[in-house]
Amino acid sequence: MNQQTTTRRLSAGATDFIATANLDVLLKQPQPDTVQVRDILAKSLAKEALTAAETAILIHADDPDSVAAVFAAANRLKREVYGNRIVLFAPLYIGNHCVNNCAYCGFKVTNTKAIRRTLSAEEVEQQVTFLENQGHKRLILVFGEHPDYTPEFIAENVRRIYDIKSGPGEIRRVNINAAPLDGAGYRTVKSSGIGTYQIFQETYHLPTYQEMHPVGTLKGDYLYRLDGLSRAFEADCDDMGVGALFGLYDWRYEVLALVTHSLFLQARYGVGPHTISFPRLCPASGVDLTTPYSVADRDFMRLIAILRLAVPYTGLILTARESAAIRREAMEYGVSQIDAGSRIEIGGYTEVGDMQVMEREQFSLGDIRSLDAVIRELLEDGYVPSFCTACYRLGRTGKQFMEFAIPGFIGSYCTPNAMTTLAEYLADYASPSTRAAGMQRLRAELDAMPDNQRKTEVAERLRRILECGEHDLYV
Repeated sequence: MNQQTTTRRLSAGATDFIATANLDVLLKQPQPDTVQVRDILAKSLAKEALTAAETAILIHADDPDSVAAVFAAANRLKREVYGNRIVLFAPLYIGNHCVNNCAYCGFKVTNTKAIRRTLSAEEVEQQVTFLENQGHKRLILVFGEHPDYTPEFIAENVRRIYDIKSGPGEIRRVNINAAPLDGAGYRTVKSSGIGTYQIFQETYHLPTYQEMHPVGTLKGDYLYRLDGLSRAFEADCDDMGVGALFGLYDWRYEVLALVTHSLFLQARYGVGPHTISFPRLCPASGVDLTTPYSVADRDFMRLIAILRLAVPYTGLILTARESAAIRREAMEYGVSQIDAGSRIEIGGYTEVGDMQVMEREQFSLGDIRSLDAVIRELLEDGYVPSFCTACYRLGRTGKQFMEFAIPGFIGSYCTPNAMTTLAEYLADYASPSTRAAGMQRLRAELDAMPDNQRKTEVAERLRRILECGEHDLYV
């Protein structure tokens, strides 16, 4: 490991809390009986987080009846906690220069096929204007790990994006996917008004991590990355996202590790991660990597359902790496956020056509449908597409979010705000067929609400948006 990695500061009391040996023991347990499975599902449906040991029992319960019970419980829990809303966002890659050499990534420093680029201020404005004109309100900015992408540079881009307005369009929340920082770096980025800071551990299995991330690179420091969210919490960032790249190691181990990470943050800081991501390994330019750990579609659905049951109040993000068909099915089992209309080439929203340009992207996508097409399918399937950002803007994050979410009160805010942001999209951007489907969904959602003051308020907000052209009417 080089000098640059060994001198970076860790959080107070930093430790490898994953305990690989303990997880290995859990993965060697015998198949559980139906009583064990039933009791654990009952605990989850009571909206209590599961331990790693309880999660392992659900993993081992792979007979058809138990799997069906897990799927049914995950579907029920998701609807009880999140209703039928699906939050939408778009990724925006700012730069793909990188000093790391990750075996699976198209941005790796040894990939001579990659077209390296960092968007200028004018190019960022072009990309954001395009996204606003499609109807997006939430972005996640993505950066390679490189000396040019300092906390100050990240914060500058966030502030610039908030200032870009196109007609009725605006970006109301910018999340970040970037390298882990030190405390000062997190404070700098947080000051720009970000939402979630997302760090993927990629794999929590130390030997595999070391194999995929060469010693001597910044990312080769396993503990520094594992400790990244702890440093963020200690720097007063309270809205964090975790993730693993499935296909690098045994999916069962990675699920247990994600649950362990969530429980660790909850115990130490009083709040777990706001989101968990679980992308599968995809082809990438300049990458020739084969592992024995590819995740079959049925196991992929199982791991989503198990994560939903293990961490009831954590958002689950399913990205456009997956095909439209896989995403459509997975939403039944616990997914609460997806990206849509996504392009991950640098400058891809305005500079490429319908075909993906592998040399300009980190990996290949499985779903590059337009935002309008994705929204129409969601509506036809009975979901409420949501661009809501109210919790971030009203300070309902971290511990306060949990105080709202755990009793189930968040439904009083999320469904109305999903409806008003959907109404904005229908009024400003939707195609005629999507607008018709959306109006039908709004009427159904309003009819399903109890006859009380909140229903009256929501109906009035919808009228003001759809008939008067008002915007940003959130609870």
